[in-house]
Amino acid sequence: MISRRRTRLETHRCNLTRLQQSDYQAVKTLYGNEQVRTYLGGAIPEEHALNKFLDILQRSETDSYYWTVRLKISNEFIGLVSLEQHVDGQDTEISYELLPHSWGHGYAKEAVAQVLTYAFNELNLNRVIAETQTANHSSCKLLERVGMKLDRKIMRYDAEQALYGIDRI
Repeated sequence: MISRRRTRLETHRCNLTRLQQSDYQAVKTLYGNEQVRTYLGGAIPEEHALNKFLDILQRSETDSYYWTVRLKISNEFIGLVSLEQHVDGQDTEISYELLPHSWGHGYAKEAVAQVLTYAFNELNLNRVIAETQTANHSSCKLLERVGMKLDRKIMRYDAEQALYGIDRI
């Protein structure tokens, strides 16, 4: 990915701000939430949360992009959105995790759509993919609502995964 970095993105109702060390406590709430982590291998034990956070913080300084998602009206933290290299080593993947009380309000769609716009218009990426378990119907629907198309299904992490993609127009 190109190293051009914006520290802040904005949607109609959310602010996306580049991940910082001061975000640890908020991000830890995502890691420990069973509902959030249902399709992501389960909640991360508290003793491992700091190491995971420091890892993504370091990656966000070099070759990955992580943004916290906060509501404009209250500045309440509701989740994370990221762009980073997919496990295949070739593609750039968009990922997201939002706290359950924010589900069903369209915040994830706004945030994901804004990050895709950034990926295509400012990073000049030609393609972005997303991977989610096929059992995560809400995530599959979200990816389709932002214009991503199902490319294929594979077995990974002991579960059937759906790989979605979208190309720059």
